[in-house]
Amino acid sequence: MCQDFVSSIIAKRAIKGVFMKHMSAKDAKNGFGFLLDTARAEPVTIEKHGRAVVVVLSVEEYERLRELEDPSMPQGPNAKRQGA
Repeated sequence: MCQDFVSSIIAKRAIKGVFMKHMSAKDAKNGFGFLLDTARAEPVTIEKHGRAVVVVLSVEEYERLRELEDPSMPQGPNAKRQGA
């Protein structure tokens, strides 16, 4: 993989006081596999025109955050709530 591309995601930037890896939407598109591999290890902020627009994170981290928000929330990507 091109060294310039890899170095574009290695830098960390503070978003609301939290340091995260970041990359442009163009780099995310061109290096989708790299984005997935990186996001499995830690969240990655995707930017458009220099502004953070989305964060990509692992399923495990997403489920952990959902559990913090609502402990009654079923776990797993295919889990459904009672009555849903």
